[in-house]
Amino acid sequence: MNGQNRKDIYPGLDVEIILKKDQRSGNKTRGIVQSLLTSAAFHSRGIKVRLEDGQVGRVVSIEEGI
Repeated sequence: MNGQNRKDIYPGLDVEIILKKDQRSGNKTRGIVQSLLTSAAFHSRGIKVRLEDGQVGRVVSIEEGI
């Protein structure tokens, strides 16, 4: 599942994000969603979230099963 639809993402969800500094390299960071930062229902590059460890990035995939 991709992270383009806000309705699919909620606090406590296990996701992979791309941090701003990793956009060129494509390195992904895995973590648990603390809060959603994008207010739009859809974003073509992924919904922006803050992870529980404080990192901020756009969701590229939602992990099935924790």
